[in-house]
Amino acid sequence: MVSGETLSVYPLDGDWRRLRREYWWRAVAAVELPSRPTALLVGLGGATQAHLLHRRTAPRLITVIERDPAIVRVADAWFGLDAVGPLEILCADAVIAAPALARARRRFDFVMDDVGYAHEPERAAALACSLAPLVAPRGTLVVNRHLLSDAPRVAAALRRAFASVRLRRVGPRGENVLIRCRRPLRGA
Repeated sequence: MVSGETLSVYPLDGDWRRLRREYWWRAVAAVELPSRPTALLVGLGGATQAHLLHRRTAPRLITVIERDPAIVRVADAWFGLDAVGPLEILCADAVIAAPALARARRRFDFVMDDVGYAHEPERAAALACSLAPLVAPRGTLVVNRHLLSDAPRVAAALRRAFASVRLRRVGPRGENVLIRCRRPLRGA
């Protein structure tokens, strides 16, 4: 919990079913994934998304961009990070790491942006658009937005980079909006 917001969940009893109504679950469940996907998680938190990916598939590799090494240490010590399989962690700001991954021609089947959720729409859109070149041709980018009111503005910016952009309101009170982007447009 940070400032009253739940940023990650790790069920101590191992029962992940209670998360099915939450955005973490919905972000992974709404995406068609190959049996051995590659994934890029922008923001680690307590590694909730990494655990859910590992439960749904057998990822070849999960790459994480997390700017704060303290978050990585907490996830490792308290959130079972060692149980999520092959993991690559880049401790850097996403605005630096994303273009570096693009220059290295890295592509991912699943990309989750979970750091720009509360940024102003212009900043969130810029980050999300910088992730577009990292999405494999049959891959998906999912962007978590905290405010329903500004999600359409972020989605509009992403329509220049993807053939399909859809919004879905989720959560027990509908406070999160997931923007799911498929079929990246190369050269956009």
